[in-house]
Amino acid sequence: MASSVYFPPNGNGYGGNGYGLPTHSSAVREKWQRHHPTSSWIIPLSVPIPGVRTRRLRIMAPNPARLHQFSVTRFGRRRGPVLLCLSILATVFTVFALHKRFATQEKAWPTFPSVGDPPTLVYRPEDLQRIWEWEIVAGHYPSSRKIPRQIGFTTPPANPALPAKKSANIPSRYRAPTVQNTLGNGSKRVYLDLQAKYPNAAYPPRPVPGSVADMDVIMDHCDFTTGKYVRDCLEILRTGGGLDNQARVRRGKMDDWKYIYVEDGASDNITEPDAMHKPNYALKTQGKADISTDFSKRRGVDWEAPLHLPAPPKYRPYKDQPVPCDDENPRLFHMFWTGPFTDKPYLALLSFLFTQNLGLHLGDDHLDPSICRPKFWLWINPGPAAAVPNPNAVRDMYNDLKSNPWASPFLHPRFKDVIQFKLWNTTEQLDGVPELKDEWRALRDSLFNSGGYVEKVPVNEQVNVVEEETNEADGEGGTRAVTTTANKYANDEDDKVNRVGSKSASSYDRLSVILSDMARFVLCHRFGGIYLDADTIFLRDWEELWGWRGAFAYRWSRLEKYNTAVLRMNKNSALGTFLFRTALKNNLDFHPMTISRYTKDAYLEGLLLRLPDALFDSAWLNTENFQRDRPPQPYLPEFAQFFDTPRDTSAAPAALGFDGFFKGAYSYHFHNFWWKPFDSARNWPDLGERFINGERIARAAAAASNPNAEVEEDLVAYDKQDLDWATVLKRTFEAYIRGERPNMYGEWLRW
Repeated sequence: MASSVYFPPNGNGYGGNGYGLPTHSSAVREKWQRHHPTSSWIIPLSVPIPGVRTRRLRIMAPNPARLHQFSVTRFGRRRGPVLLCLSILATVFTVFALHKRFATQEKAWPTFPSVGDPPTLVYRPEDLQRIWEWEIVAGHYPSSRKIPRQIGFTTPPANPALPAKKSANIPSRYRAPTVQNTLGNGSKRVYLDLQAKYPNAAYPPRPVPGSVADMDVIMDHCDFTTGKYVRDCLEILRTGGGLDNQARVRRGKMDDWKYIYVEDGASDNITEPDAMHKPNYALKTQGKADISTDFSKRRGVDWEAPLHLPAPPKYRPYKDQPVPCDDENPRLFHMFWTGPFTDKPYLALLSFLFTQNLGLHLGDDHLDPSICRPKFWLWINPGPAAAVPNPNAVRDMYNDLKSNPWASPFLHPRFKDVIQFKLWNTTEQLDGVPELKDEWRALRDSLFNSGGYVEKVPVNEQVNVVEEETNEADGEGGTRAVTTTANKYANDEDDKVNRVGSKSASSYDRLSVILSDMARFVLCHRFGGIYLDADTIFLRDWEELWGWRGAFAYRWSRLEKYNTAVLRMNKNSALGTFLFRTALKNNLDFHPMTISRYTKDAYLEGLLLRLPDALFDSAWLNTENFQRDRPPQPYLPEFAQFFDTPRDTSAAPAALGFDGFFKGAYSYHFHNFWWKPFDSARNWPDLGERFINGERIARAAAAASNPNAEVEEDLVAYDKQDLDWATVLKRTFEAYIRGERPNMYGEWLRW
C-alpha cells in the first residue's frame, strides 16, 4: 500500500489520490504522519514504470521538508533557504564533475571561470631561485629588504652590494626553514651631506662621481602605500641631494634625510661566480622537485627547460673600476620615436643637455677622466610601426634629420659624443635577443599585443617595383628589382596601420605605442641603460641613479603596478632572460600591467624595483584626485595644465621658473599630448644665430599654417601675457644653448 506522501496533501488533510480519499495503511500510520510530517531525512517516492500501469517503482530520496526545516532552524528564515539552495547546486556540480572526470572520454575536471588574471608563470621555483642568486651575486640587489619566503632560500646568499653587518646567531631550533635576507660582504657606505658652498653658492653642486642613491631610504620616505606624500618626498629628495642651495630653511639634524652615499674602504667581496648553479632548495637537490602551491603555472604551456645562466659579472664599486665607464653598466639613455621629429623629442634632448654631467662646459682636452659621461641614443622608426624599412632607411633618416629644424641642431659636432641617432629595425632587434630569436616569428601575428588585446595588422602584399639605379663606381645606369611594401590601406594615412605619430587625441598612433612597450625591454636587455618615454623631461642629474645597480621602473599612480615610462635594466641579466621567455609564452605581451603580473606571479618584484612615482611623475596622483589636500609645487590637477596653465595660477611659471617645477624629482612625465605645442606663441626652435637657418624654416612653416595671421615684429609686447609651465621650461633650455644662462648647476656651454 502506498503512503500518503506519494501525493501532495489536499485541503482536507488527506492524501491526494484524485478522489480525496485517505491512503494511509493504518490509523497508527496516519496519526504518526500527522504529528511527525518532517521527522525523517529521507522519504519514499513512487515513480511510474513505463509500460506497466499497475506497478510503480519505489525509491528513497531526501526529504525537502526536513531539509527546509533544518536550514531555517539552524540558520534563520532568510539565510537558511539560501544556503540550502547553494548546497543543492554544489551537490549537482559535484555529480557533474565526477561524471565528466570518470565517465567521459575527456577525463578532465571542469574548470571555473578564472577570478582575476590567469597565471603567467613558466619557470619552476628552482629556476626563480637561480635568478635571484644570479642578480644578488652580480650586485643588482643593493637592498636590505627581505626576499620573498616563497623563493625558499635555506642559506643567505652573499651580497657584494651591501656592507657587512653583524647578525645574531640564532640557535637552529628557533630558525625558520627558509631565510629572507642576504649576507652583505661589500664596502662600507658613507652618506653624504650635500650643500652648495662658498664661493659657488648660487647653484647646487654636481653629484659626487660614483655616488649611489639608497632606494631603501627613498622608499621609507616616499612610498605611497605607507601614506607618504609626494610633497614631503620631493623636499627630502632636494634636501638630501643638495638642490636647496642657499635656500635651506629646515633646522635640526637631517641624517634621516641623507639618501646618497659612496662606497668606501675595502670590501670582503669574496663571491663564487658559480654559486647560483648550486641549488639552494631544501631537500630538492635529489630526485624530482615538488612544485610549491605558491606558484601557479600558466595553463596550456609547458614549464621552461631548466635555466642555465652564464657566470654573473663581478661586482666592483665605482672606486675599484679600472675605467669610469664600465662595459657591464653602460650609461646609455634610450628613447624611441616614430615619424617626423617634433618639439617633443627636441625638448627631451634639450633637458638632457641642461641637466646631465656631459662636460660641455669644458674643452675636449680638459674632460675629467674620473667622470663617466652618459650618452643619449634616440631610436627612430621612420615609418608606420608595422612597415618594413627600405634598404636606404639610414641615409633617408639622416637626410630627414638634417632638413628638420627641430632635429638638425643635435647633429652639431659639439654634441656628437653625447647624442646619437639610431635606426630602429624590429626584425633586427628581435633577432638580437637570444631568448627570442628562434621563436618570435611564430608569434608575428600577435606582435602588437597590449594587455592581452592584439591589434590585428592586415597581411601586406609584396610587389616588385623596378627602379633606376646609378652605379657610382663607373657612372653607368642600370636597373634593379626592389621589394617594397604595399597594402590596401596605403592611401589612407590616418588608418591605424599607416599612422606615423599621434596628431590628436582622436588620431592616436596606437601601434607605435605598443611597439615601444616591447622596444624598451629589448634595448635595455641588449645594450643596458635606462629607457625613457619621449614625453619625459629631465629635471636633475641622474648620477646616483646610475650608481644604484638594480633594475627599476616606477609605480602606476595609486596602483601597485609598474609604469615603464622609465625603465632601468642591466645588460644580458637573468631578470631580462626571465621577462623575455615569460613574455614569449604569454604572446609577447610587454604592457606594463602585464609585466607586473609576470614579476608578481614569480615573486621577482624585488628585482625590478617599483619606485614611487614622485621621482619621475610627481603630478600623477593629483591628476587622479589623490593628495590634493597637500599637493606638491606646482599643483597640476590635470596633465593638460602643464601646457595650458590656469589663469589663477599662471603667475607661478614666469616668477619661479625652472627651480619652481617639482624640484627634487629626477624627471617629469607629461603623458602624451603630442599634438600640443610647448610654446604656442613661438612654436619653433629658438636657439640663436648658430642655428638660425632651422629657425627660419620653422617660422615660415608656422606662418604658412596660419595664413590669416598678420606678420608681427618680434617684440616682447606681442608675446603671450601669461606663460605656461611648458613654455617656461622650453625657453629656459633654449637660453642655455644660446649662451644666455648657465645650466642648472651653473655651468656655461662652451662651443
